[in-house]
Amino acid sequence: MKERKDLLKEEGMHAGAPADKFAFARILRNLETPQEKKLWNFLRTKPKDIKFRRQHPFKDYIFDFYCHKAKLVIEIDGHQHESNQQYDKDRTEIIQGYGLKVIRFENREIDDNFEIVIKKLMKYF
Repeated sequence: MKERKDLLKEEGMHAGAPADKFAFARILRNLETPQEKKLWNFLRTKPKDIKFRRQHPFKDYIFDFYCHKAKLVIEIDGHQHESNQQYDKDRTEIIQGYGLKVIRFENREIDDNFEIVIKKLMKYF
């Protein structure tokens, strides 16, 4: 566990993300899905005084939402993730290697069970 924390501390909260990831993240912020918008409207209120960032560049990835203080990554999976399950699994393992927790929600969970999504999230802080 110590190695993971040291790796994140050494590489920083962006883990050396290249400039093109920052540019793409800016574009994604303007193209948010309805589910991302709904969750962001909640997260931007800083629940329990926890600050989240949206479309956060990290290494070669862009997190949907990230809280550095809680070491928490939130991903919202749409239809494209159905065919990319192995990629998502590998990506999650790499992210967890930095001592970060990853929680995933499907679009339909945000749409149909938002209160349950919030309850699950609140357990992480």
